[in-house]
Amino acid sequence: MSIDVCTPGMMTVEEAITGRHCFRAFLPKPVPRDVIGRILQIAGRAPSGSNVQPWKVWVLDGAVKEDIARELTGRYDRGQVSRREYNYYPEEWREPYLGRRRACGWGLYSLLGIGRADKDRMHAQHRRNFLFFDAPVGLVFTIDRDLEQGSWLDYGMFLQNIMIAARPFGLETCPQAAFLIFHDVLQRRLAIPPEQTIAAVVTEVIRVEEEAAPAAAAAGKPGAAPAAGAAPAAGAAPAAGAAAPAAGAKGAAAPAKGAAPAAKGAAAPAKKDEKKK
Repeated sequence: MSIDVCTPGMMTVEEAITGRHCFRAFLPKPVPRDVIGRILQIAGRAPSGSNVQPWKVWVLDGAVKEDIARELTGRYDRGQVSRREYNYYPEEWREPYLGRRRACGWGLYSLLGIGRADKDRMHAQHRRNFLFFDAPVGLVFTIDRDLEQGSWLDYGMFLQNIMIAARPFGLETCPQAAFLIFHDVLQRRLAIPPEQTIAAVVTEVIRVEEEAAPAAAAAGKPGAAPAAGAAPAAGAAPAAGAAAPAAGAKGAAAPAKGAAPAAKGAAAPAKKDEKKK
C-alpha cells in the first residue's frame, strides 16, 4: 500500500494494526504540527473509566528536542543515570517472558550485526534511544501520581490509538521505556509538575523510514516484542488537557522555538460513545 506522507490515506483497522512495527531508524524530516494535533485528537477518543482521560502529552521537536537529546546522551555516556521511579519490567524474569525478551533483544542486535561480546556497539545502539532514533518529533506522556492502576490501563488504550492513528498519515512510531532512567531530566527540562510522573512511554512520530538501513527499520518486525509498552519547558508545548508549565519556569522558552502548539481537542471529552458516570 502506498500512502502519501502526512496525507490521510485509506487503511483498514486490520492493516493499521498488523502493519505496525517499532521503527528505530527515522528520516529527520519535519512532521506538520497540524498532523500531530490531528493524531492526538483522534487518539483522545480512547475510552477511560468515568471519562477521566488521564493522559497529558508534551510535544518536542526542533532545537528543543535536540538540546534535550544532547544532555541525555552526555549523561548516558558518563553513566550518570537516575534510579527509576518504578519498575517497568519485573525484577526477576521467568519463562515464557524471559525467552521472549531474549529473542527480541538478540534479534535486534543480530539484525544490526552486533555480537554478544560487542559492548561498545551495544552501548552505541542503546544510546540512540536518547537521540529519539533521529525522529523529528518526540511525545512525552505524563500521568498524575495519585491515579490508580485503572488509569494506567486507560492510558495504554490512548497510546495504542496514537500508534495506530499515525499510520494512515504515512507515519510510524516507537514506544520506549528507556527514558525512565532520565525521568528527572525530563521533569526539569519540560517543567513537568511534581504531582505528575513519566508514564513509561515516549513515542516518536515520524515519517516512514523507507530510505533507512533495512536492518535498523526491521527491528520492530511482526512477532518481536515492542521496545516498551513501553514519553514545555524549553519550548515544548503540552497538548490540550495537559497542565501548562508555570509561567517563568526555569528553562522555558517561547513555544515558537521548535515546539508544537497545543493540540486542540487532543483530550476532548467523548460526545456520543461515552458519557461521564
